[in-house]
Amino acid sequence: MSHSMYDFGMIGLGVMGRNFLLNVADNGFSALGLDLDQDKVNALSEEAEHRTIGGTTSMKEFVAQLKAPRKIMMLVPAGKAVDSVIGQLLEYVDIGDLIIDGGNSHFEDTNRRIKELAGKGLHFMGVGVSGGAEGARRGPSIMPGGDREAYQIVAPVLEAVSAKVKGEPCVDYMGATSAGHYVKMVHNGIEYGLMQLIAEVYDILRRIAKLPNDQIGEIFEEWNQKELRSFLIEITAAIFSQPDEEGNGDLIDKILDKAKQKGTGKWTSQSALDLGIPIPTIDSAVSMRGLSAQKVIRLKAAETFPDDNFELAGIDTNVLVKHLRETLYFAFVVTYAQGYAQLAEASEEFGYNLDMERIAKIWRGGCIIRADLLEDIRRAFQEEEVPNLLLADAFQAEINRTHNSARQILKLSLDYGIPTMCLSSALNYFDALRTGRLPLNLVQAQRDFFGSHTYERIDKGGIFHTEWGK
Repeated sequence: MSHSMYDFGMIGLGVMGRNFLLNVADNGFSALGLDLDQDKVNALSEEAEHRTIGGTTSMKEFVAQLKAPRKIMMLVPAGKAVDSVIGQLLEYVDIGDLIIDGGNSHFEDTNRRIKELAGKGLHFMGVGVSGGAEGARRGPSIMPGGDREAYQIVAPVLEAVSAKVKGEPCVDYMGATSAGHYVKMVHNGIEYGLMQLIAEVYDILRRIAKLPNDQIGEIFEEWNQKELRSFLIEITAAIFSQPDEEGNGDLIDKILDKAKQKGTGKWTSQSALDLGIPIPTIDSAVSMRGLSAQKVIRLKAAETFPDDNFELAGIDTNVLVKHLRETLYFAFVVTYAQGYAQLAEASEEFGYNLDMERIAKIWRGGCIIRADLLEDIRRAFQEEEVPNLLLADAFQAEINRTHNSARQILKLSLDYGIPTMCLSSALNYFDALRTGRLPLNLVQAQRDFFGSHTYERIDKGGIFHTEWGK
């Protein structure tokens, strides 16, 4: 290995780490990778070609070859692996060096690590990276959090490797402490919601409209040319044209209906509950992944409660597709609104000082939830301060136009017995949000009746308790 000094170091040379490092080198920075697996180091060397890239399996050699202050990024599994790598690094790094966790670590772990390493004179940042392996290679969306001084150390590298929209890098300083990992966590929660919404629309096209895969793919492709234009709609269209290379037919029909999860969606729901912020569409998406995993139970339930094969006459497929497009747009906006409401509350609770326009700006490119809709969201936050995105002037007309389509679709789904947990939660969230007087006065009365929890009145101030029934 060359004894030249490298600008940037990466620990973890799986597909994500290797691609990110190649991206760094493509943008004019010398890059050094570390992995205990010699095969992964060899794979990096093979792809390096003319680039200024080195690789090693030695932690001591890795640290020694980096320019001070060292910029060391980890892309390793969240949890104990991160702490293990940090422990090994501490033997070799110097005061003022920067360690970056680019994985999906829990934000509370990031807070702990920042505090621990600051006591040793080291900078530590939690940095969310979205875009998958292709994004890491060609330009991801990057969400850095930590102290601003630490960000300045690595900003030139992150700005160079990030995706670009209208010439603007899809990276920006998110805020103090664990702001970066928190924003990435909510990003993933929104991602859960959008994916499940698309899946439910697919189910309706398949089971009610009874459309073949190629036609469903064409519908999604057409939608991707309009207001739903986004990465997730784009790849959904492509999925339906993929043949099964191991047999006849389409691959989509051979894939088991059990969706896995790595925890970020669950963390989003847990944190929202702690903050007292309702995000029912994201919660429902997490629940549906859990339900999907109960395949054996679902098959037994399908036998116990058979489908009545109830069908409505006279369904116009063109009208159904139009309603579905408007429903999906409506539900997409609602899902983003829930995620942004959580970010706003977390910003206040944790002192992140998040800039909602800035977040929308860096989500426009590179990340999994990138969509044309995010430019509308960015402008909405730029133009006004609103307590909920649904109340922004930019969305009021479209929400008023599309929510009735959601009602038509959900009525149809109920008649056919098709589960639409995310779609229905989006509409119910909207209806609850726009209800001036909810029936929670009864809940307050119940709580006071059985637990003397007190209540407030609408006609005068104060806290009240009643000896009910006496």
